[in-house]
Amino acid sequence: MTVIKKYTKKDGSAAYQFNAYLGVDPATGKPKRTTRRGFQTKKEAQLALSRLKLEIEEEGFKETKRYTFNELYELWFESAYRNTVKESTYTKTQELFNNHILKKFGALYLDKITIPYCQKTVNAWAEKLSKFPQLKNYTSKVLDYAVTLELIKSNPMRKVILPRKKVDVSGEKLEKFFTKEELQEFFSCLAKEEGWSYKWTTIYRVLAFSGMRVGEVLALTWKDIDFQEQTVTVNKTLTRGQKNALIIQEPKTKSGVRTIAFDEITLSMLQTWRRTQAKDYLKLGFNTMQPDQYIFTNTSNGFLQPSNVLTRLHRIIKKHDLKKITVHGFRHTHCSLLFESGASLKEVQDRLGHSDIQTTMNIYAHVTEKAKEKTAENFARYVNF
Repeated sequence: MTVIKKYTKKDGSAAYQFNAYLGVDPATGKPKRTTRRGFQTKKEAQLALSRLKLEIEEEGFKETKRYTFNELYELWFESAYRNTVKESTYTKTQELFNNHILKKFGALYLDKITIPYCQKTVNAWAEKLSKFPQLKNYTSKVLDYAVTLELIKSNPMRKVILPRKKVDVSGEKLEKFFTKEELQEFFSCLAKEEGWSYKWTTIYRVLAFSGMRVGEVLALTWKDIDFQEQTVTVNKTLTRGQKNALIIQEPKTKSGVRTIAFDEITLSMLQTWRRTQAKDYLKLGFNTMQPDQYIFTNTSNGFLQPSNVLTRLHRIIKKHDLKKITVHGFRHTHCSLLFESGASLKEVQDRLGHSDIQTTMNIYAHVTEKAKEKTAENFARYVNF
């Protein structure tokens, strides 16, 4: 119950005041109160209190604080987003906001964000960034949250027309993989390297002959390998969490969890590496003959940095003047060679853990296009005129 109190002003005159409960702040979830004072008579204060109660009853709680986009983003992130996704996902989301979204929207008050401004910003992102639809989507999520909290009436980002993605007609994105001959040359170069650790040769062999992602390979433990059945179970991945720390987590999709067959040579190399690892790491004070021992680790028996896999790859490529590919290029290489060996779309999709068959089909289309070109060249050489 609200009590009207009499108090003495600085000039010595009497006045009346009240402290009224307004309800729960929808943004913070905390009780909200307001103090009104300066009424000359108690009746005047009672009338003001009655009007305030009627206003709250008819229109509900009115938020008086103006939120900036950045303030609401922090509230959305902690209250409505963080607990709904994995650590690696919300870490990447934070990077998107810090690197792009907050630079454009952070300081703006929510009620000052207009449709034209949103459209202009999305257009600018589209000119420079391939992930502009993702930036638009996340910005819209925060503004949707503002609508839910009744801080704004509508989400201006929902009225934005998404520009068309620029089509890469160069084909360069799908060129970054080894052919069968180039892959053979790569491993021949590794065999010639003096002082080259067998661990690294095994890593690249597993990447090229399994199609696994580098995070999946570096998360493998010895219990994931079934030497009798000649299979490997993929059920986790090494990724980045908060403060860029390396963490192990489950694959993003169900299709990422899979059991795939390994060829005999790759399995033989893994067995050789296990014996070598046990001997070398025992000298460093580590017993690696445990089932939950990670297969590939650093000299402290900790997680191997994925960047080291790329650094050593580039070093070999530069030294021997090989085609430039990324570590992910081994996955594309494996996919392409599977198709060339006669594997079906479904077989390749299951082996690589593609959640979307379109990803598999894009590579298939590229491989078949290359095959057509080779057929034409062979025909021209045959007729010889």
